[in-house]
Amino acid sequence: MGLINFITATVKLWLKGDRYYWAWIIFLGILILSGCLAYIDQLSDGLTLTNMRDPISWGFYIGNFTFLVGVAAAAIMLVIPAYIYDWGPIKEVVLLGELLAISAIVMCFLFVTVDIGRPDRVMHIMPFLGTLNFPSSLLAWDILVLNAYFLLNVVIAGHIIYMGFKGKHYNKKIVIPLVLLSVPSAVSIHTVTAFLYNGIAARPFWNASILAPRFLASAFCSGPAVLLILFQILRKTEGLKIKDAALHKIAELMSYAMFINVFLLGAEVFKEYYSHTEHLVFTQVLFSSVQGKTEVHYFMWPALACSLIAFLLFLIPKTRENVYTMNIGCILIFFGVYVEKGMGLVIPGLTPDTLGEIYQYTPSLTEYRVASGIFAIGFLVFTLLVKMAIPFSMRELGGEQSGDQSHASHG
Repeated sequence: MGLINFITATVKLWLKGDRYYWAWIIFLGILILSGCLAYIDQLSDGLTLTNMRDPISWGFYIGNFTFLVGVAAAAIMLVIPAYIYDWGPIKEVVLLGELLAISAIVMCFLFVTVDIGRPDRVMHIMPFLGTLNFPSSLLAWDILVLNAYFLLNVVIAGHIIYMGFKGKHYNKKIVIPLVLLSVPSAVSIHTVTAFLYNGIAARPFWNASILAPRFLASAFCSGPAVLLILFQILRKTEGLKIKDAALHKIAELMSYAMFINVFLLGAEVFKEYYSHTEHLVFTQVLFSSVQGKTEVHYFMWPALACSLIAFLLFLIPKTRENVYTMNIGCILIFFGVYVEKGMGLVIPGLTPDTLGEIYQYTPSLTEYRVASGIFAIGFLVFTLLVKMAIPFSMRELGGEQSGDQSHASHG
């Protein structure tokens, strides 16, 4: 009966909201519908509706997947100071980081699904139904770590929310070990994703030993940037009592990650341009036009400028603790990492192709519509999770203790 009451109370919360809440839900619904219709056309006519071809077999979908894996790993930025260093103020918002990780991984799964020309063949790599080729296949490792990290976050968040609904404190003997386990799990999902790129020997642009550290450093920039914006929105809309000290600590940790990310990028660029081997052409695609056919540099230079400006804003205590400059820095670093780990990673690695030919790729309208629908699904999942998490777990989220209210809500 307790679970039935929990589900009933959750549905009631989802159906309750002001006009802004419903406007947001309707907006996401429109994007989801548009994405579904576009994907139905893609299933019917094939990937020819996208602008991906044999030379560029990975494009907008895989670029977004790579970026979102980093967002999913962002929860580690809250877990380390909260539980490893026992820093109190950030403990209040760890649950929100777990919910963001769940939403991001849902989007990751969907982007991989839409990138597959025959998604019905996914069953062939499922355990017991097909051949996963574990442990020899890196794809098998990626499936394993993503699903494990997803289940880990679901269990942690689900336990905290359900216990909050019952008016009880979560069981530390269950939550703390799982939260600490999420640290290496978050590292593993992005490391294995980097190894997927590393493992393609015919693509020299990705054959860099520092690719995995770069992935992790950039993830610890972009993911927390999303969290900082979301925390401020939730403070205003839901009345969460998230302390400024928690936001400032996250911003400080981001500055360290930004420095490492920019430094590693600079080291890789120096190696390519100074050695000036035949592999330099892939880096030139990133920063300049090759044969007048590539356009990635039009986005990469502004993205690099955004990353550098954001680093300076977060490096200086006065600007990272000022709400306006902090938010500007969040937007800049989000754009910078999105370009760097999206199209700035995928396209140069595939251009020129193995025959030395250059195919100019830009996402098609179908790709934009499908991607918008997937992002809308992710935002919808996060919205609904937060909608039930805040009333049921106010104590864990830093608000007033509301055990009596929790009892009343399901009594």
